[in-house]
Amino acid sequence: MFVFSREDLPPDPSFPADLKQLGYFINDRDQIRKISDPKQEFQFKINKNDRWNETQREAMNACIREIVSQRLRASGLVTLRLPLSSSATQPHVPILVSSNISTASRIIVVFGENVQDLGIWAYRNVSSDGIAAGSAVSFARAVLGLESDTENATSAAKKIKNHETALVLTNPGQLIWHCGSSRAMSLQTWLALPRLSAVDPPDTMSDRNKIPRNETWHGHICHVFETLLNPQGRFVRKDAKIDIIGLADGGLGAIRYLADEWDHWRGSISAICISHPLHHAPFELDQPGAESSPSDSFPSFVSSRCRAYVLSDKQVGLPVPGSDEHVCNCYSSGEELNVECIMPAAWKDMLEWLTRMYESPELCEEQLKVQNGVGQKLENGVGHKLNGE
Repeated sequence: MFVFSREDLPPDPSFPADLKQLGYFINDRDQIRKISDPKQEFQFKINKNDRWNETQREAMNACIREIVSQRLRASGLVTLRLPLSSSATQPHVPILVSSNISTASRIIVVFGENVQDLGIWAYRNVSSDGIAAGSAVSFARAVLGLESDTENATSAAKKIKNHETALVLTNPGQLIWHCGSSRAMSLQTWLALPRLSAVDPPDTMSDRNKIPRNETWHGHICHVFETLLNPQGRFVRKDAKIDIIGLADGGLGAIRYLADEWDHWRGSISAICISHPLHHAPFELDQPGAESSPSDSFPSFVSSRCRAYVLSDKQVGLPVPGSDEHVCNCYSSGEELNVECIMPAAWKDMLEWLTRMYESPELCEEQLKVQNGVGQKLENGVGHKLNGE
């Protein structure tokens, strides 16, 4: 039997959360590249031991989060703590809202994936396509009508003061409270926290690491609806219309919540757009078969004012199979491999569709049927091939 003393154990690796010290820089295309080889992207595997690889990745991700946070603040977004009664040192989860949220007639809410950090779509896109492309930066500027990339927080706030559309970026991915640093973090960040040695297990979680009313990603989504978006509350106008973008689990949580509370939200929701839909008709929508639903029911709303974008190698926006399972038309995202990359690939198409639906409250999705990979519009039960297919 071998016995090791504490001094014999390998020290836990540590990397600075600084791009230059990590050996990287941001090039003129907004991409992160190696200083020693400007053509090389971030190198994850630097050691045979995964602990070294994971802690280095977390240091890089911390750099990216700080850059993205600065750019989003410069785009007129401010941090809001949930629960609202919490102080900076009490357990809370941060979300980002535009400064015009209380005056806007239209609010776009993004419920992200439960494994991503606030404001991040996909770290892999940040590395390959650029920081603004892989995060919510370009999306936020488009929503808030900011054309210049050189805006600062003061000028952005002035420009969006009378802008009719507000933006809310929720945070279902950072729901673990770290008492030592007084901040919320994702599970990936928690597992990368410093340890006594490289072979020690991660810290054990307890009730102290839970955030009230935001213990789970579904609870966080419910809390955002009830506290921030509630038309009877103090944050948004009573007549404000809400557009929802739900990414994977974020979309599932929004669908589940609205299915249970539709009577309260029927007059406030304009349209819903989902990436990688996870809801299913027999479960979330209580629609076991092809039975018709009342025109004012939530399943009817999903079928007429909701659409989903899925993994597909087809051109962005082309119809693909899935409507029978999800009760809404499904379209290609143009991304065929990674779920987290759907939003960077398809957000422009999503935003264009949501705007059309907002401007035309009576507009409904065409009833489509996809056969042999060809989208067809159904009219009186007869399929007609769509142009451009």
